[in-house]
Amino acid sequence: MSEQLTLYLFKFSPFSHKIELALAEVNAPHKAYQVDLFNKPEWFASKVNPVGKVPAVTYGGPNVDPNDPSPLSAKIAESNVILEFLADLYPDSGLLPKDPVSRAKVRFFIDATHKHLEGPFVDFIRGRESCENALKGIEFIQGLLEEGKDFAVGDHYSIADACISPHLARLKIVTETDLGRFPAGMGYKLGEELKGPQFAKFMKYVQRMLERPSLKQTHDEESLVAFFKKLFTERTQ
Repeated sequence: MSEQLTLYLFKFSPFSHKIELALAEVNAPHKAYQVDLFNKPEWFASKVNPVGKVPAVTYGGPNVDPNDPSPLSAKIAESNVILEFLADLYPDSGLLPKDPVSRAKVRFFIDATHKHLEGPFVDFIRGRESCENALKGIEFIQGLLEEGKDFAVGDHYSIADACISPHLARLKIVTETDLGRFPAGMGYKLGEELKGPQFAKFMKYVQRMLERPSLKQTHDEESLVAFFKKLFTERTQ
């Protein structure tokens, strides 16, 4: 791939982190521009993403400074759309399998992650849902993991793994630090529940993903913990 590729991201966003993981997995040449979500540049919505959200990428066009994106470059937004775009850019990377059935399984896993893990887990962190709902979602995801396989689908790291891994990294933080808007102690409780034998397959998968070089390269746990401490200053009762 010779076209320029620029990623606009917010470092602490799990949605941005998905794209960082995929880029790291394929060792894709690219530029990265950090967008302060609390003080977005005025040009971001007009020149990159009209919705104003990250992640977003520009692809092609002249090789310009990221804070002055060219109108000649393609603008692509939404994390899961970008994941598939990168898989198409690097068709031999394995980010998306060649086999149609496996490709469908990857897409189903991504959809399941959004519906059953991402939503309930984020609501739990924000104090809107119980840890029981988060556990139900995790149980559903665990049911999709094949015995004896290291990855979400098949024998190769795919965009399904990139999609879920940022949430797994944040799950580790929440269960080890109890940081969130939920009542005090509920993060620890979730962690204790996950240590039970009924979640053994899921937790082994979590460990494999956390040990992945691409995750270690893109995940700054200490900084994310500090961000959570600033973000979650109040708790629900």
